[in-house]
Amino acid sequence: MRALITGGAGFIGSHLTEKLIEEGHRVTILDDLSTGSIGNIIHLKRKRGFQHVIDSVMNKSLLAELVDEADVIFHLAAAVGVRLIVESPVKTLHTNVRGTELVLEMAAKKRKKVIVASTSEVYGKANKIPFSEDDDLVIGPPVFGRWSYACSKAMDEFLALSYYRERRLPVVIVRFFNTVGPRQIGMYGMVLPRFVQAALSGDPILIHGDGDQSRCFGWVGDVVGALIRLSEIEDAEGRIFNVGSDEEVAINELASIVKEIADSDSTIEHISYEHAYGKDFEDMRRRVPDLSRIRATIGYAPTKTLRQIVHAVTDHFRSSQKQESRLADLVPAD
Repeated sequence: MRALITGGAGFIGSHLTEKLIEEGHRVTILDDLSTGSIGNIIHLKRKRGFQHVIDSVMNKSLLAELVDEADVIFHLAAAVGVRLIVESPVKTLHTNVRGTELVLEMAAKKRKKVIVASTSEVYGKANKIPFSEDDDLVIGPPVFGRWSYACSKAMDEFLALSYYRERRLPVVIVRFFNTVGPRQIGMYGMVLPRFVQAALSGDPILIHGDGDQSRCFGWVGDVVGALIRLSEIEDAEGRIFNVGSDEEVAINELASIVKEIADSDSTIEHISYEHAYGKDFEDMRRRVPDLSRIRATIGYAPTKTLRQIVHAVTDHFRSSQKQESRLADLVPAD
């Protein structure tokens, strides 16, 4: 199989690239490194069948060429992370909607299968738990810029399903629920790496809001395995799938687990959403997926518990810190 991964130097994209290469597939990634990192893929540069192109999905002629060469497109390129979304709503809307439109347009010309990455954010303020793929989406008002991301990804879904129905383009939509693992960083507001980094550094573990809001954290290895499996079966085409874990945890409890596993002396502190993101911000209280559809379709089941995930992420950051320390020791003093 020849795969094109947009956003392939990002957190999920790099793990997907790695897994496909391991399975013997050919992979080309397209990434402008706006939120991805060359460090995520540098270990793959000498792997047979791997190619990387540093450019944007907005480069229409290049995108058309890469799509022509692929059998399947995993469209992961997007503006992601709460902080980036709040600070750059124009970029969020333009990148997510126009980028997806171009990928679908190019893929439709040759009827290449597209796996479209969406998000649990599209459920918005819905209070029917767990969230099922056919549930109503309850997105907040436009005055709160936080919902621009949810709206842009919902629009991506509408576009993808429209191409499927009108132009018979084989598409699959996946809604990620807080995917976590090695290589994810807390720079853009991702909560688990932010907590772990603070705990290992002895800095305060900062919780936004009262901490009673809850989330479910999916292991990246499970998620990329699901993406590959969904790309391989016709029964998934034209459908939406939740993917992640359904083990729910309050953010207060998550902070305590991180502190314990990191053996940290860090304090756990709360700051307001307004202090973290500005006054025009609101959050959802619970985010729990119904995984019935993906279980029935590909036999999906999470392989790691939350505590195992926190251990793995903590070990990764510890290892990275030791490596950085060794490199620093090799730099001669002035």
